Amino acid sequence: MRENTLHAVRLLERAQTGDAVAVLAEAEAVLRAATGELADGPACMHFVRMVAYIAQADPRAAIEAAGPMLCAAEREGSRGWQAAALASRAWQRLRLTAPGGSAGEPAADYDADEVLRDLVAAEMLAEGEPDPVAAVNSRVAVAIGWYELRLYELVEPQFQSAYEMSSADGEQNGNRAMWLLNLAEMHLRWALELYQIHRVTEAEGHSAEAERYATRAAAEVSGDDAASWRENALLYAACSRADRHDPAGAAADIARYLQRLRDRGFPSDTLAISRPFQAVALLRSGRPAEALEVMAEAAAELQPDADWLVVASTHRTRAVLMAHLGSADAEATLAYGDSLAAALWRQRLSTLHAARTRYDLEQLRARHEQVARAAEVDPLTGIPNRRAFDSAVQSAQSRPGNVAVLLVDTDKFKVINDTRGHAAGDEALRAIAAALAAQVGAGDLVARLGGDEFAALLTGPAAAPSEAAAVAARMVLAVREIPDCIATVSIGVAVGPAAALSDSVCRADAAMYRAKRQGGDAVETAAEAGFRAAA
Repeated sequence: MRENTLHAVRLLERAQTGDAVAVLAEAEAVLRAATGELADGPACMHFVRMVAYIAQADPRAAIEAAGPMLCAAEREGSRGWQAAALASRAWQRLRLTAPGGSAGEPAADYDADEVLRDLVAAEMLAEGEPDPVAAVNSRVAVAIGWYELRLYELVEPQFQSAYEMSSADGEQNGNRAMWLLNLAEMHLRWALELYQIHRVTEAEGHSAEAERYATRAAAEVSGDDAASWRENALLYAACSRADRHDPAGAAADIARYLQRLRDRGFPSDTLAISRPFQAVALLRSGRPAEALEVMAEAAAELQPDADWLVVASTHRTRAVLMAHLGSADAEATLAYGDSLAAALWRQRLSTLHAARTRYDLEQLRARHEQVARAAEVDPLTGIPNRRAFDSAVQSAQSRPGNVAVLLVDTDKFKVINDTRGHAAGDEALRAIAAALAAQVGAGDLVARLGGDEFAALLTGPAAAPSEAAAVAARMVLAVREIPDCIATVSIGVAVGPAAALSDSVCRADAAMYRAKRQGGDAVETAAEAGFRAAA
């Protein structure tokens, strides 16, 4: 499994650096390798497939890819890959466009409640993932989802965790400075939003945070693309100084790193966030005309699918500069823009409240479920207890079909306690419980009723008389073969309609006592007295 994971790590890097088509083909080949079916492959490769679709800007295909990934993750018991699938599906839903519409328009099938549900579930799942690769990718997927919703308060801890995990695991994908760079960009965006609603002191605080993260990123970059990462980090560090200290130096640095990154072929949408900061730095350096030229150029370069905050900040900064130079029309534009920015901020706060409330409710529900499960688990053996058995009996009585009841009593248990002590007796009970539980199917129940007594409920095909007797015989043999344990078991079996389950319990109890009177280490069935387990 680790080999598959490391292979997935390498493919994820390639998918996000322009090789998505080839990566998709390779991931699907790996997924089909075992059985010929995509669905049967490992969850980590399903995630590669999903990311390849995302890199090709195909959100619908990415959303569809989440289904088999979730099945694979559940099959593997991987909370992290489940989280990565749910979170990636959520933010891809946010990226959908309406049929025939342009990018940025709300999707016809977009469901905000569904997106929040997936992101909250993903965040809770990610918290319990032990595998570092699955953990990092799940954290990043959750962070991106919250980022898409502008819930910056929820983004930061996810990227910080990803950075810490990447630093601790030398085999992690990518450059750990990526997460610091993401945090720097997030704080710059947060500052831009705050400036639009005139919360200047808070905005400057986030600019300071952006500088801290960007400076660390520049110092920690490594690998083949280290020069590009460093220049991107230094660009963000310069942006963060534009509205606080050294605006003239910031203006010069922004212009320099912008040009270097353009020469390297960096996508324009990655660089566009820097233009409002460049203009502010020029204005604060006493060069308003140059600042206006920068924003006129930035506005002309905006693409139809440009990020909404970049668009809003570009036009607002341009209007601020025009008003500074005496334009009355710009004043009216600013008034309208300010009212729109305030409305968007209120909507953001409403979404943040909804997300936090849902998270708190889900945490409360999970704790209640944990308490409920604990109340039905035997603390010594880890299998269901008498309460769980009684609940299962009550629930089964309302179902159609037959149910098989197996009542189990341990032979010679008192001898173990008297000669070897209670600790040895406890160890024997744990071993017996494990041996019994290993003989039944996933939908069946084995419980400890108390002391050295156990019971099982079998449904479906296992509830046929011959099958139930065979299960009981396997139980007898499994307990007999426990190393260094003299205990055996006597089992009574009764099969009958679910509606008459209470009667079956009584008949199984009587059969168990018959087995015990005949020397134990045997099975007796309520229907066929004298049946004994094969030796």
